Amino acid sequence: MQVREILRVKGAALFTARPQQTLASAIDMMAEQDVGSLVVMDGGRMVGMLTFREVLQALRQQACSTGLTVGDVMVADPVTAYPAMEVNALRQLMIERHSRYLPVIEDGTLLGVISFLDVAKAVLEEQSLENRMLKNYIKNWPDEVES
Repeated sequence: MQVREILRVKGAALFTARPQQTLASAIDMMAEQDVGSLVVMDGGRMVGMLTFREVLQALRQQACSTGLTVGDVMVADPVTAYPAMEVNALRQLMIERHSRYLPVIEDGTLLGVISFLDVAKAVLEEQSLENRMLKNYIKNWPDEVES
């Protein structure tokens, strides 16, 4: 699969901000559109990216000084995964629920948290291993079949 195919499936929606725009309005747009990044455009060209990481860094000082609590902003009762869940079902769940991070629970015990990046890495590693195994199999294919 090529990047162009991913973009075709994803669609042409592009969310942008201007360098002069207030951070508050950019955060509002990210929340309303449920996106984790905005492309920063100036004069018709890309000049940067704004992601939730930069927003968190910028807000860290303000949140510390205002006394905002975790309970004020957390996702209550988040969607969870379970250890025996197939990767394709996990990816589908993450996409449907717009969840970049899923806690993994078994019998009421928290085992860890899976990120969308973790899933992408695992799929890539699995595909790379399969690719190497297939190449090795083809390389060692017998020239003649014994009768």
